[in-house]
Amino acid sequence: MEYNRNGGIDLHIHSTASDGTFTPAEILAIAQDLNLSAISITDHDTTRGSIEAIQKGIPDTLDFLTGVEISAAPPSAFPGSGSFHILGYDIDIDNPDLSPALARLQQARKNRNPRIIECLNNLGIDISLNDVITEVGKGQIGRPHIARTMVAKGFSRSINDAFDTFLGKGKPAYVDKYRIDCAMAISLITMAGGIPVLAHPALLNLEQGEKFETLIKVLIEMGLKGIEVFYPEHSPNHIAQYTKLANRHDLLITGGTDFHGSLNPEIQMGSGKGDMFIPYGLYKNLKETALQYGLFKA
Repeated sequence: MEYNRNGGIDLHIHSTASDGTFTPAEILAIAQDLNLSAISITDHDTTRGSIEAIQKGIPDTLDFLTGVEISAAPPSAFPGSGSFHILGYDIDIDNPDLSPALARLQQARKNRNPRIIECLNNLGIDISLNDVITEVGKGQIGRPHIARTMVAKGFSRSINDAFDTFLGKGKPAYVDKYRIDCAMAISLITMAGGIPVLAHPALLNLEQGEKFETLIKVLIEMGLKGIEVFYPEHSPNHIAQYTKLANRHDLLITGGTDFHGSLNPEIQMGSGKGDMFIPYGLYKNLKETALQYGLFKA
């Protein structure tokens, strides 16, 4: 394939297979309309979004990577870390080790929902799981869908308000869930022929500097191969620091918007809050490195 793409890319997109509001087919159409050159659908703890996109048919004008975003427990030396997610790119969607592990994580998400609803009910918020299903339809229900239902029923002003007041970590309706060990998440992605990348590092509640670099070294020992440098919540200083760190440790640089559709309407596919442009060269480097390591399927 000739690398002659001129449009931007977005390697962090969620579909209705997890907590996005657009189907994989709709995501492909939107990416074409936006003249994006490459995308990856990285649903939470499931490859269903990638599977459905492939079944629909990837347009010739668009490069596509199978993907997943795995919820992981932080390494034991960093127990206070925030949202610890590992992105996996170009994974074998039929891998016999990955599929059951993801199924356990999806079940953990499903089991958490009734407990969250119970907490909300105890706080005087009268919603049910059926209300959530009616509001958001089929798919993998999670906290964003519960928040959306709270807004629809007038209990919160916005999805962010629902999280800030009730659903976020440390709030009265927060319920933790099972996460797999970080090393296992990286191993599963690698065994499935994929490339593991640390998602949105600025959300880890770790200051940039020596402590964060120590974390990166620990993750590299586990098999980490990249950092998501470009992200809507990353400041220019974040981007500069993560770029230097990636170059220092020979890690791939990736980027994506974490697009969820109407669940977070201020974030648009490909452009984030309107000022992002993620160059195709990052996809090219990802692909070429994967070929070099024999991970990318020709």
